[in-house]
Amino acid sequence: MASARVEPVMPAETAVPAVPPHRIGAGSVPPGMQIAASWSWRLLVVLAVAAVLVYLVIQLREVIIPLFIAVVASALLVPFSNWLQRHRWPKGIAVAVAEIGVIVLVGGLLYLVITQVVSQFDDLRSQSIEAYRTFQDFLRESPLQVSQREFDDYVRSVVDSVQADSGVLVGGALSLGSSLGHILAGVLLALFAALFILIDGGGIWRWIVHIFPRRARDAVNGAGVAGWNTLQNFVKVQILVAAIDAIGIGVGAAIIGVPLAIPIAVLVFLGSFVPIVGAVVTGALAVFIALVYLGLVPALWMLGVVLLVQQIEGHVLQPLIMGTAVKVHPLAVVLAVGTGAFVGGIPGAFFAVPFVATANTMVKYVASGAWKSERGLPPRHGLQVDEETVAPPANPTAAPEQQRTLRRRTRTKKDRTRD
Repeated sequence: MASARVEPVMPAETAVPAVPPHRIGAGSVPPGMQIAASWSWRLLVVLAVAAVLVYLVIQLREVIIPLFIAVVASALLVPFSNWLQRHRWPKGIAVAVAEIGVIVLVGGLLYLVITQVVSQFDDLRSQSIEAYRTFQDFLRESPLQVSQREFDDYVRSVVDSVQADSGVLVGGALSLGSSLGHILAGVLLALFAALFILIDGGGIWRWIVHIFPRRARDAVNGAGVAGWNTLQNFVKVQILVAAIDAIGIGVGAAIIGVPLAIPIAVLVFLGSFVPIVGAVVTGALAVFIALVYLGLVPALWMLGVVLLVQQIEGHVLQPLIMGTAVKVHPLAVVLAVGTGAFVGGIPGAFFAVPFVATANTMVKYVASGAWKSERGLPPRHGLQVDEETVAPPANPTAAPEQQRTLRRRTRTKKDRTRD
């Protein structure tokens, strides 16, 4: 009996899912390269936004720099004004005393420096001419054998270089404007901005918080409070450190007999607001003045005083005082000062460290997520934002559970504060 022939059954074709056009070739890219590409375009976007912000700050420097000065000054004046108000001073008088006190202090320092320079101008001129001739004789009689003509050529080349680079050297000092009118306008703008911050800083901050979306207001408010506290600590501690440096170097210069001891102390005080770099530059200036007007031995004594003061600052004041207030690595400080000086001249170097310290605190606060646990709660200190700004309910009558939770959290927070 012939067996029936069985035909082989061919398997049905498996349907191949269609690959989206934008995914074609993606499998050939290694995962590491995909991650690197994702991070790269995000970093490019961040750098582009930062570049636009820097460009706007440079273009609007005549407004931005006075505003920054007002914010930094207010970080010192707001606690003082609040202290006066806690001692039952009327708010208007407290604000006026704080504002006028700064004007009197700055004006007094300028008057002291100008009078010292004017009173010693004749002696300084004669000593400068004598020091110039002594330096010429030293170069002529030294192994270098520099002739008068060569010396004049060197001086002329230095003057030409300074004139060619004057935009870089004094661009920061004249960044408020090239005319006296621009400088006066910048000073008035800084004074008025500081006055309004003293009068209604909380209202200004509430308006800034309202600009952001509702879901981001908690993070913005918490980051702003943390940054404001950091800026306050930085200004208070930096003034203390600058005063100690100025007193130490100024008293040392007066004992040694260096001319312009008081102007040198004022310059050291102002230069100390640029950490690390400012102290080195102003100290070197004090040593140079001692060398020119008094000679080598007094200059060495002045150098010893400067090194002693800077060692006390670096090993005592910075770790014990500044380190607890502003946690920024010294390398970051140097890089921030260099970048700020390159971008904005002297004002850029002045604002670089407080900006970096404040931004560092704000970024850390947002990244830590601490604002999530404090959602709906008013800030404990610093800038005040009302509950409506922080977490207002969509409908007060339709959200009783949310209101009860808010009241319970507020009572718990008050109990912890009281304890």
